Amino acid sequence: MAETRVTVNEPKEADNENKYVQRAQWLRAAVLGANDGLVSTASLMMGVGAVKHDAKAMMISGFAGLVGGAFSMAIGEFVSVYSQLDIELANLKRVQGMIREEEEMERRDEEVVVLPNPVQAAVASAVSFGVGAMVPLIGAGFIRRNEVRMVVVVVVVTVALLVFGTVGAVLGRGPVVKGGLRVLIGGWLAMAATFGLMKLFGTAGL
Repeated sequence: MAETRVTVNEPKEADNENKYVQRAQWLRAAVLGANDGLVSTASLMMGVGAVKHDAKAMMISGFAGLVGGAFSMAIGEFVSVYSQLDIELANLKRVQGMIREEEEMERRDEEVVVLPNPVQAAVASAVSFGVGAMVPLIGAGFIRRNEVRMVVVVVVVTVALLVFGTVGAVLGRGPVVKGGLRVLIGGWLAMAATFGLMKLFGTAGL
Protein backbone atom coordinates (compact mmCIF):
# COMPACT_ATOMS: atom_id res chain seq x y z
CA MET A 1 0.00 0.00 0.00
CA ALA A 2 1.31 3.45 -0.94
CA GLU A 3 2.07 5.71 2.00
CA THR A 4 3.74 9.05 2.64
CA ARG A 5 6.88 8.60 4.73
CA VAL A 6 8.81 11.27 6.63
CA THR A 7 11.90 10.71 8.77
CA VAL A 8 11.98 12.25 12.24
CA ASN A 9 13.82 11.53 15.47
CA GLU A 10 11.89 9.41 17.95
CA PRO A 11 12.69 6.93 20.73
CA LYS A 12 12.89 3.35 19.44
CA GLU A 13 10.64 2.06 22.20
CA ALA A 14 7.65 4.02 20.94
CA ASP A 15 8.14 2.80 17.36
CA ASN A 16 6.53 -0.63 17.71
CA GLU A 17 3.60 0.73 19.71
CA ASN A 18 2.93 3.47 17.14
CA LYS A 19 3.01 1.00 14.26
CA TYR A 20 0.66 -1.37 16.08
CA VAL A 21 -1.79 1.45 16.81
CA GLN A 22 -1.72 2.58 13.17
CA ARG A 23 -2.39 -0.93 11.87
CA ALA A 24 -5.15 -1.52 14.40
CA GLN A 25 -6.81 1.78 13.50
CA TRP A 26 -6.82 0.96 9.78
CA LEU A 27 -8.15 -2.55 10.34
CA ARG A 28 -10.81 -1.35 12.74
CA ALA A 29 -11.86 1.38 10.28
CA ALA A 30 -12.19 -1.27 7.56
CA VAL A 31 -14.34 -3.46 9.83
CA LEU A 32 -16.54 -0.49 10.76
CA GLY A 33 -16.86 0.44 7.08
CA ALA A 34 -17.98 -3.10 6.27
CA ASN A 35 -20.45 -2.93 9.16
CA ASP A 36 -21.87 0.34 7.80
CA GLY A 37 -22.33 -1.24 4.38
CA LEU A 38 -23.97 -4.28 5.92
CA VAL A 39 -26.46 -2.40 8.10
CA SER A 40 -27.39 0.37 5.67
CA THR A 41 -27.91 -1.98 2.71
CA ALA A 42 -29.81 -4.55 4.75
CA SER A 43 -32.04 -1.84 6.25
CA LEU A 44 -32.73 -0.44 2.78
CA MET A 45 -33.65 -3.89 1.48
CA MET A 46 -35.89 -4.56 4.48
CA GLY A 47 -37.66 -1.23 3.96
CA VAL A 48 -38.33 -1.95 0.29
CA GLY A 49 -39.38 -5.53 1.12
CA ALA A 50 -41.96 -4.17 3.57
CA VAL A 51 -43.93 -2.43 0.81
CA LYS A 52 -42.97 -4.35 -2.36
CA HIS A 53 -42.81 -8.12 -2.67
CA ASP A 54 -40.88 -7.98 -5.92
CA ALA A 55 -37.43 -9.54 -5.56
CA LYS A 56 -36.06 -7.40 -8.39
CA ALA A 57 -37.06 -4.15 -6.67
CA MET A 58 -35.45 -5.29 -3.45
CA MET A 59 -32.20 -6.30 -5.14
CA ILE A 60 -31.98 -3.12 -7.24
CA SER A 61 -32.53 -0.95 -4.17
CA GLY A 62 -29.84 -2.89 -2.30
CA PHE A 63 -27.37 -2.56 -5.17
CA ALA A 64 -28.11 1.17 -5.47
CA GLY A 65 -27.43 1.48 -1.74
CA LEU A 66 -24.12 -0.34 -2.19
CA VAL A 67 -22.93 1.92 -5.02
CA GLY A 68 -24.16 5.18 -3.50
CA GLY A 69 -22.89 4.30 -0.04
CA ALA A 70 -19.45 3.21 -1.29
CA PHE A 71 -18.93 6.48 -3.18
CA SER A 72 -20.22 8.50 -0.25
CA MET A 73 -17.87 6.73 2.16
CA ALA A 74 -14.92 7.17 -0.21
CA ILE A 75 -15.47 10.91 -0.64
CA GLY A 76 -16.07 11.46 3.06
CA GLU A 77 -12.97 9.49 4.04
CA PHE A 78 -10.83 11.28 1.44
CA VAL A 79 -11.82 14.71 2.73
CA SER A 80 -11.42 13.68 6.37
CA VAL A 81 -8.00 12.04 5.95
CA TYR A 82 -6.73 14.87 3.75
CA SER A 83 -7.57 17.32 6.54
CA GLN A 84 -5.77 15.05 9.02
CA LEU A 85 -2.74 14.89 6.72
CA ASP A 86 -2.55 18.69 6.52
CA ILE A 87 -2.66 18.93 10.32
CA GLU A 88 0.03 16.27 10.82
CA LEU A 89 2.34 17.79 8.23
CA ALA A 90 2.02 21.21 9.84
CA ASN A 91 2.71 19.71 13.26
CA LEU A 92 5.68 17.74 11.91
CA LYS A 93 7.25 20.89 10.48
CA ARG A 94 6.79 22.62 13.82
CA VAL A 95 8.41 19.74 15.73
CA GLN A 96 11.35 19.52 13.32
CA GLY A 97 11.89 23.28 13.65
CA MET A 98 12.02 22.94 17.44
CA ILE A 99 14.52 20.06 17.19
CA ARG A 100 16.85 22.13 14.98
CA GLU A 101 16.75 24.93 17.55
CA GLU A 102 17.75 22.57 20.38
CA GLU A 103 21.53 22.34 19.82
CA GLU A 104 22.24 20.42 23.03
CA MET A 105 19.46 17.89 22.54
CA GLU A 106 20.62 14.31 23.06
CA ARG A 107 20.78 12.11 19.97
CA ARG A 108 17.89 9.76 19.25
CA ASP A 109 17.40 6.95 16.76
CA GLU A 110 15.67 7.73 13.49
CA GLU A 111 12.18 6.48 12.84
CA VAL A 112 10.07 6.52 9.69
CA VAL A 113 6.68 8.03 10.43
CA VAL A 114 3.85 6.87 8.17
CA LEU A 115 1.50 9.73 7.35
CA PRO A 116 -2.13 9.11 6.38
CA ASN A 117 -2.82 8.62 2.67
CA PRO A 118 -6.20 10.13 1.57
CA VAL A 119 -6.47 8.06 -1.63
CA GLN A 120 -5.67 4.84 0.21
CA ALA A 121 -8.22 5.68 2.89
CA ALA A 122 -10.91 6.45 0.30
CA VAL A 123 -10.35 3.19 -1.59
CA ALA A 124 -10.21 1.12 1.61
CA SER A 125 -13.42 2.72 2.89
CA ALA A 126 -15.30 2.14 -0.38
CA VAL A 127 -14.11 -1.47 -0.66
CA SER A 128 -14.92 -2.34 2.95
CA PHE A 129 -18.39 -0.76 2.62
CA GLY A 130 -18.99 -2.75 -0.57
CA VAL A 131 -17.90 -6.01 1.08
CA GLY A 132 -20.37 -5.48 3.92
CA ALA A 133 -23.17 -4.49 1.54
CA MET A 134 -22.69 -7.66 -0.52
CA VAL A 135 -23.68 -9.88 2.43
CA PRO A 136 -27.46 -9.23 2.34
CA LEU A 137 -27.44 -8.99 -1.46
CA ILE A 138 -25.88 -12.41 -1.88
CA GLY A 139 -28.04 -13.87 0.90
CA ALA A 140 -31.30 -12.74 -0.70
CA GLY A 141 -30.33 -12.82 -4.36
CA PHE A 142 -31.64 -16.29 -5.22
CA ILE A 143 -34.84 -16.39 -3.16
CA ARG A 144 -38.17 -15.62 -4.84
CA ARG A 145 -40.62 -15.75 -1.95
CA ASN A 146 -40.61 -12.41 -0.13
CA GLU A 147 -41.23 -13.76 3.39
CA VAL A 148 -38.40 -16.27 3.11
CA ARG A 149 -36.13 -13.66 1.53
CA MET A 150 -36.68 -11.25 4.44
CA VAL A 151 -35.92 -13.96 7.00
CA VAL A 152 -32.74 -14.94 5.18
CA VAL A 153 -31.58 -11.31 5.13
CA VAL A 154 -32.10 -11.04 8.89
CA VAL A 155 -30.25 -14.33 9.55
CA VAL A 156 -27.19 -13.62 7.38
CA VAL A 157 -26.98 -10.04 8.64
CA THR A 158 -27.17 -11.26 12.25
CA VAL A 159 -24.24 -13.63 11.73
CA ALA A 160 -22.22 -10.96 9.93
CA LEU A 161 -22.96 -8.36 12.64
CA LEU A 162 -21.69 -10.71 15.33
CA VAL A 163 -18.49 -11.34 13.36
CA PHE A 164 -17.87 -7.66 12.58
CA GLY A 165 -18.70 -6.60 16.12
CA THR A 166 -16.36 -9.16 17.64
CA VAL A 167 -13.47 -8.33 15.29
CA GLY A 168 -13.97 -4.60 15.86
CA ALA A 169 -13.92 -5.08 19.64
CA VAL A 170 -10.72 -7.16 19.46
CA LEU A 171 -8.95 -4.59 17.29
CA GLY A 172 -10.15 -1.79 19.53
CA ARG A 173 -9.02 -3.69 22.63
CA GLY A 174 -12.52 -3.48 24.07
CA PRO A 175 -14.83 -6.06 25.68
CA VAL A 176 -15.61 -8.64 22.99
CA VAL A 177 -19.07 -9.74 24.19
CA LYS A 178 -20.33 -6.22 24.84
CA GLY A 179 -18.83 -4.94 21.59
CA GLY A 180 -20.42 -7.72 19.56
CA LEU A 181 -23.82 -7.27 21.21
CA ARG A 182 -23.77 -3.49 20.71
CA VAL A 183 -23.20 -3.91 16.99
CA LEU A 184 -25.82 -6.66 16.74
CA ILE A 185 -28.52 -4.75 18.62
CA GLY A 186 -27.76 -1.57 16.69
CA GLY A 187 -28.13 -3.42 13.38
CA TRP A 188 -31.37 -5.05 14.47
CA LEU A 189 -32.81 -1.69 15.53
CA ALA A 190 -31.87 -0.08 12.21
CA MET A 191 -33.51 -2.87 10.19
CA ALA A 192 -36.60 -3.00 12.43
CA ALA A 193 -37.09 0.78 12.36
CA THR A 194 -36.75 0.95 8.57
CA PHE A 195 -39.07 -2.02 8.04
CA GLY A 196 -41.66 -0.67 10.51
CA LEU A 197 -41.73 2.86 9.11
CA MET A 198 -41.97 1.70 5.49
CA LYS A 199 -44.70 -0.77 6.42
CA LEU A 200 -46.59 2.06 8.12
CA PHE A 201 -46.25 4.32 5.08
CA GLY A 202 -47.26 1.52 2.76
CA THR A 203 -50.35 0.71 4.85
CA ALA A 204 -51.29 4.40 4.97
CA GLY A 205 -51.02 4.59 1.20
CA LEU A 206 -48.29 7.25 1.25
